[in-house]
Amino acid sequence: MTETLETLLAPVAEAQGCELYDIEYVKEGSDRILRLYIDKEDGIDIDDCERVSRAVEVVLDEHDPIPGEYRLQVSSPGVERKLKKPAHFARFVGSKVEVRIYAPLDPVSGRKKFTGKLINFDDNVITIKAIEDNQDFTFDLKQVSSCRLVVFD
Repeated sequence: MTETLETLLAPVAEAQGCELYDIEYVKEGSDRILRLYIDKEDGIDIDDCERVSRAVEVVLDEHDPIPGEYRLQVSSPGVERKLKKPAHFARFVGSKVEVRIYAPLDPVSGRKKFTGKLINFDDNVITIKAIEDNQDFTFDLKQVSSCRLVVFD
């Protein structure tokens, strides 16, 4: 569903001077929430969120791509944003990240969390230089359960 929504809503965000960074459709308690994260080079403010929200509401009402009731939320992905798409990883090469993987690389250590500098992204493979032991680790994106920028320790 999020791919369909992205195809539908990315041009709407772009027309408002923003990039549609990510989409989440989640259930929180009894509520369903469509959460759009928008971004632009000089940062997002509340006016950007309001403008994109109004424009997106018109398109969602017209196309009705989501059955049932839901709440729309539009916000910035934040400074410690998740990296999900190949474009996200390529954009933030050189940045500090926290990578969590589904299964440990080494069953003895059981280590599934790595923090370090994202030093390369190529063909859906990321390489980081881990802070803990100054080693390079390479992960296929299929191994990664989550990755986010790290600004605050």
